[in-house]
Amino acid sequence: MRCLFKIILLLLVSNVLSAQNGLVKTIKGKVISEAVDLDEIYVINLKSEATTSSEKGGYFTIAAAVGDTLMFSAIQIKGRKIAITDKDFDKELLMVKLEPMINRLDEVIIKQYKNINAVSLGIIPADTKHYTPAERKLMAASGTDLKGNTDGSMGGSASLDPLFNWMSGRTAMLEKELEVEKKETLLQKIENQFGIDYFIEKLKIPKEYVRGFWYYVVDESRFVSALNAKNKTMTTFVLAELSTKYLEIQKLEKK
Repeated sequence: MRCLFKIILLLLVSNVLSAQNGLVKTIKGKVISEAVDLDEIYVINLKSEATTSSEKGGYFTIAAAVGDTLMFSAIQIKGRKIAITDKDFDKELLMVKLEPMINRLDEVIIKQYKNINAVSLGIIPADTKHYTPAERKLMAASGTDLKGNTDGSMGGSASLDPLFNWMSGRTAMLEKELEVEKKETLLQKIENQFGIDYFIEKLKIPKEYVRGFWYYVVDESRFVSALNAKNKTMTTFVLAELSTKYLEIQKLEKK
């Protein structure tokens, strides 16, 4: 008799729980996303087929029961499904985080048209000389171009500026600045064309001496000429020759 009572009680409890789980209630929620537009996101109860859409700010209201699945869908977000639990009804708002839909290009191709440039478009003359910042400073201070030609100014204080710059030592300082700029440009070319590993592995120069070797070779006219002429064969030949001399100098300095 007691066994039968327990079975009946268990069945009643199960029926009550099933009834509670199937109880339809209104659930309030809010979608959260990095997407700009959070309104008009569709919310669908896949079990009851009830639908709604989020309002401004991402707020929505929909009827659901424990165990139901809500699906969120829109053009600007990635679709997501969530299963409703009894704890979700205890919350003031069901917060649902959604990922924005990002359209990524599989490949970006950048085409360079050699025939289309400032010269071909008539923006600048074909024989225009391009000057570096240090070159422009020196030209302004000396009143000449880099070939030694005067700018043709006559009289007035403007014509006296080169003289004042020369007397004050400003012209000499700018000439040194130009030489430093030229060397820095050459050093950058060496690093871009060869890289540090080339000097360590091919020329057997210790890593701590590589940059010192670069400063050594930029003072060699044969190397500079080959580098500026973009003659890779001659450049590598001169580098091999100079590396031997440089390593010998390092050995003598250590003695």
